[in-house]
Amino acid sequence: RYIIKFICNLLVLTLLITSASAKSILVNKVLELEINSSINPATLNYLTSGYQRAKSEDFKMVLIKLNTPGGLVTTTKSILTLFGKHDVITSIWVTPEGASATSAGAIIASGAHLLFMNEGTNIGAATPIQMQGEVKNKDLRMKAINDLVALVQSLSEARGRNGKLFGEMVEKAASFKAQEALNSNLIDSIINTDKNFLIFINNKTIHLKGEDYKILAPSPYIVKHEMDYGQKLLNIFADPNMTYVLLLIGAALIYLELQAPGGFIAGSIGVFCLILSGIGLQILPLNFGAFGLIILSFFLFILEAYVISYGVITLIGLASLTAGSLFLFRTDNAYIELSRELIFSSVAAIGLFVVLIAYVFLRDIKKGHSSDFNEVTGKDASVMSFIEKTSDGQFHYQVKLSGEIWSAYSEKE
Repeated sequence: RYIIKFICNLLVLTLLITSASAKSILVNKVLELEINSSINPATLNYLTSGYQRAKSEDFKMVLIKLNTPGGLVTTTKSILTLFGKHDVITSIWVTPEGASATSAGAIIASGAHLLFMNEGTNIGAATPIQMQGEVKNKDLRMKAINDLVALVQSLSEARGRNGKLFGEMVEKAASFKAQEALNSNLIDSIINTDKNFLIFINNKTIHLKGEDYKILAPSPYIVKHEMDYGQKLLNIFADPNMTYVLLLIGAALIYLELQAPGGFIAGSIGVFCLILSGIGLQILPLNFGAFGLIILSFFLFILEAYVISYGVITLIGLASLTAGSLFLFRTDNAYIELSRELIFSSVAAIGLFVVLIAYVFLRDIKKGHSSDFNEVTGKDASVMSFIEKTSDGQFHYQVKLSGEIWSAYSEKE
């Protein structure tokens, strides 16, 4: 009886000592942020504003709902630094079903104090695109790989997770489904609702700035932090596919303006699209060699209209456009690439347009009108405005003919 009593007292004393030594954080509200795009400067700006709000409004925990295909390495490292310098618990939840934290998203997830996944999601494949398939080369890219491997291993091990497998996400582009990630100690839990999340965090112990803390969250609630309009706009232009489409539309409209001048509507819209595309190109990691190939392709398409090459120049232009598009955003600082479907459909559309123009030219040549295809003599023009009466008695007008603006002179008013 005395032995049992002694053991019970010892257990109670141990619990009291443990409780006295363990620190706790009271979480009564959680600030929710959402990333549903590439990792770019707009994302960093949004997260920075969120953490500033968390500090000013005394939020002890930030929840980031994450769904990203990748992004910039420099921005990713800046986000991890943001996590580390704030006294706020960072929880990351890969959600909703069908979402993924791939490439830069997986590296960001390694820095979370609590990491969750929704059913039907995946995480991993964090080897930068430019480096994939080249991880065995003993060059500068290998150094970059080792740097990222060490980073994710250090962060994940500090959070008590499987650093080795996080390293394989970068080194071997490994990817894991939700249940595989849970079984491999890559994440803390699989959750599917906000209620599941709020229940899980209560009494959970986390490691924050070198010390262990117990989360006390008896009845927390979630407050959403939305992007402002400037961040949303910048985030839209940071989409590589959007930037690419705007670039092609702008170039096509300017090409159309050069071929059929007049009115300046197509040219004005084209310049506007190029300006919007330029905003995205300034944010995204641009491969200047690939960008030069795209510019060369449009120069060749224009040249085709003035040089008889029987389609050779056009084929070279299409090849140049395809190669430039495939490598446009492939740099050592990138986790992003253009949609292959978008590239090939765009090139096919441009190729079809060029073939159509070639058909019209060939048809006209066969009909014996090769010399007067663009002849305007004898055609009716509409008068746009009267300019002046010249000194020799002629009337000077501005007229429109076949979509082109001409200066015309007439002896009759």
